[in-house]
Parts: sequence; structure tokens; C-alpha cells
Amino acid sequence: MTVLDAVGRTPLFPIFENVKGARIFAKAEFLNPSGSVKDRAVKGMLADAIKSGKLTKDKIILDATSGNSGIAYAMFGAALGYKVLLCLPANANNERKRLLKIYRAEIITTNPLESSDGALLKARQIYKENPNKYYYPDQYNNNENWKAHYNNTAAEIWEQTNQKITHFVAGMGTSGTFTGTARRLKEFNPTIKTIPMQPESPLHGLEGMKHMATTILPGFYDPALFDGEINVSTEEAKKMTKRLAEELGLFVGISSGANVLAAVKLAEKLTQNETIVTILCDNGNRYISDELWD
Repeated sequence: MTVLDAVGRTPLFPIFENVKGARIFAKAEFLNPSGSVKDRAVKGMLADAIKSGKLTKDKIILDATSGNSGIAYAMFGAALGYKVLLCLPANANNERKRLLKIYRAEIITTNPLESSDGALLKARQIYKENPNKYYYPDQYNNNENWKAHYNNTAAEIWEQTNQKITHFVAGMGTSGTFTGTARRLKEFNPTIKTIPMQPESPLHGLEGMKHMATTILPGFYDPALFDGEINVSTEEAKKMTKRLAEELGLFVGISSGANVLAAVKLAEKLTQNETIVTILCDNGNRYISDELWD
């Protein structure tokens, strides 16, 4: 048994029980072994690569990351005996960089003004120059990313809500969590509304979330799954993140606060008793240096 066997089957917490009659629940993805929802996708991609022979012991795992997927690669790489090379923006916080180094991953930092797109382009360049040296999962275009949520996250939510979920709300980075979960939930019940949360502007502080109108789109990004859209500001998200810690004892990242805030905004627009589910993406330990906690 390895840490990979601990991925998934996370609990579903009630967040707010009565917002205009709606009930809001959050999937506690911060309880995955590396501390984030990215464990699901990374496990799926690595398992597929090992099974297919794409990832062998003589290859280095290479990918771009804003932090969470990189920590999952680093942890699982250490557990399975693979070297890991990660490209991430230079302005990624110290907690994330230190976690990566704890697992002995190698880091290449990229121009912070280019955000995660710069890290993505750098990873592509490194792989192109020496494809035999690396296994490049390319989390932005690897179908095992969204399939991990299609096969597992959505099924867990369906079961944990006793098939009563009416709305699913979540932000997007690679868009794997949203795409896979939304696609499967709509197969379970076509009336379920699946609504993306997005930062309200290209310049934002929602770690791991993308403003899709101004970024390189992931290969499996699927607007056909959208039943509307909810925009959230960084400051609003930070206030909700503090509220989750102080009122509910949930110490999570700012993107989790943004997801919960989007769910509340949705609930306030509904007229019937509905069941809304969102995602608590990662734990708060990797954000302690943020001025939010000063």
C-alpha cells in the first residue's frame, strides 16, 4: 500500500444549511494525502502512464504547475521512486516551493508575469528538446485528468447526496475537476446544473484558478457543460476563506473560499429548495504566509 491508495473517498461537509432554502455542501478534497484535489488527476495520469509503459524508471516526470499538482507529482514520485522536474511561476509562494523540495523535486521557475501559461510553455520546450529523457503527462491536455473526476469524484458526490444534488459549482485551472465531474453528473441526471466559478479579472489572487478568456485553454475545456457562470473577486474570496476557518474550523485555500462564495451567490438566486455541491480544493497550510492571515 502507498499514499496513492489514500486518494479519494473524501467526505462531503455541510457548509450552509439554509441559504434561501438551499443546502450547500463542500467536498473536502484538502483531505487527500498531498492536501489537494489534484491528487486525483495526478494519480490517474501516473497510473495510466505506468500501465501503458510510457513512464519507466529511467524517465523523469516533467510537468507545469501552479503548485498543487506539482506537490502531488512530487509526493507520488517519491513514493514510487521517480525523479520529478516541475516548471512553476517564480511568484509561487514559499510554502509550495518548500513542500516540493521536501519531496526532492527539482524546480524551474518561470516569468511570474506569464503566470501558469509561462510554466506550461517552458515544460513543453524542455520536453521537445529531450523527449526520451522525460515523461510529460501534460495535465492540461491529458484525458486521464478529467476521467479521474468522471469515474470517482462525481460518483462519490452522487452517492453522498443520496442522488439529491441539483447544482454543481467549481472553479477551473486545468478544468479537469469541473469537466469530469459535470459530465458524469449530467449523465446521472440531465437536470443537474453545472456552473463554473471564474475569477472576475485576468489579474487575480485565486491560486490555481484561471481566467479562461485570457489564458491558453486546456484541451478538454468544454463550455457545453456550462449552465451559466459566476464571477468572484479575490477580496470576496478571502473574506469567505477567513469565515470558513473562524466559523466552521475549515482551514482551506483561497480558491476554496471562492468556490463556496460562488455557491452562496447561486443559492441566493434560487427560488426552490436545492442541493448545491462545491469543492474545497486544498488545505490552508500552503497559504500561511498570505497577508490574509496576518
